[in-house]
Amino acid sequence: MPTITAAVTPGKGQAFHLETLELEDPRSDEVLVRVVATGLCHTDLVCRDQEYPVPLPAVLGHEGAGIVEAVGGAVNKVKPGDPVVLSYKSCGHCASCKEGAPTYCHDLFAHNFAAQRPDGSTTLKRSDGSAVQSCFFGQSSFATHALAYAANVVPVRGDAPLEHLGPLGCGLQTGAGAVMNTLNPRAGTSIAVFGAGSVGLAAVMAARAVGCTPIITVEPIQARRDMAEQLGATHTVDPTQDDALDAVREITGGGAHYTLETSARPEVFRHAVDALTLRGVCGLIGAAPLGTEATFDMNSILFGRTVRGVIEGDSVPDLFIPRLVELYFQGRFPIDKLLSFYDLDAIQQAAEDSEAGGAIKPVIRMPH
Repeated sequence: MPTITAAVTPGKGQAFHLETLELEDPRSDEVLVRVVATGLCHTDLVCRDQEYPVPLPAVLGHEGAGIVEAVGGAVNKVKPGDPVVLSYKSCGHCASCKEGAPTYCHDLFAHNFAAQRPDGSTTLKRSDGSAVQSCFFGQSSFATHALAYAANVVPVRGDAPLEHLGPLGCGLQTGAGAVMNTLNPRAGTSIAVFGAGSVGLAAVMAARAVGCTPIITVEPIQARRDMAEQLGATHTVDPTQDDALDAVREITGGGAHYTLETSARPEVFRHAVDALTLRGVCGLIGAAPLGTEATFDMNSILFGRTVRGVIEGDSVPDLFIPRLVELYFQGRFPIDKLLSFYDLDAIQQAAEDSEAGGAIKPVIRMPH
């Protein structure tokens, strides 16, 4: 039973703090990973603040990347020494999973937000024997080591820079996959992305990679609008200065073929839907607190517009993450431009910088 250092979320809204914990040895279907780095995602903060009811105290973190150290007896997908990215967990046997749509696993919440194994056990404990909730997204990777599952470890090429790749496990595959998998736009069609955090900017990069034009980013922070232009946006709109809806309609000549809402704000969601042309599709990515409601003009939807919820970019991680890695090596998905690095003992600063808008995608480096 290895001893690890982990960032614990002790209670609702409380600061991360480091603890020494004991991590169980891998069971038959589990994989022990020495974590190199983990992205800090908006979902981690949503769960810290109990907008999604994850039991606490817990070790969060769900964008890990690292090196396999040990595998359970039933695991043949990876072996010790393999570089991997850790992604979300699905059950593998419900109707959605069997149909190749694991992001809509009927047990998705239990496998990712229950912070325990399916049998109710946890993988982490303190030296006094008290349990710390674990298995967050099947990994709990705000730690020097994580127990994941064969099902949610994704092997990547050996020359890949693992410090850069963890965010592919959730945020970046969500934004890119929303474009490439969910919307699947034809080259030359228009898209407007509302919000230029890491998810929105991943969507911009993906839109450029597949040939969308124009690519519009609606974002109030100047530095993020500038980044969007570097990554492929043909137009940017400051919604604090201009009417975003009017601007998108003017740029596209009446409305965008596709829009993405990444802010989790109902009023922005309304704008993203209203900014569509006839038969346009709006993808909802933003994770709002449970119970959040939005309103729409029913006639706007009636005229052929579609609203589509998107989880994890409709990604099958074993297939999609390696594709994104290849695009990264080709210079067509430059995720390194989004990253700001923090040591594990600075994770609270990373969270504060993320919430203040100063860091697009914080990445936590682990001490080894």
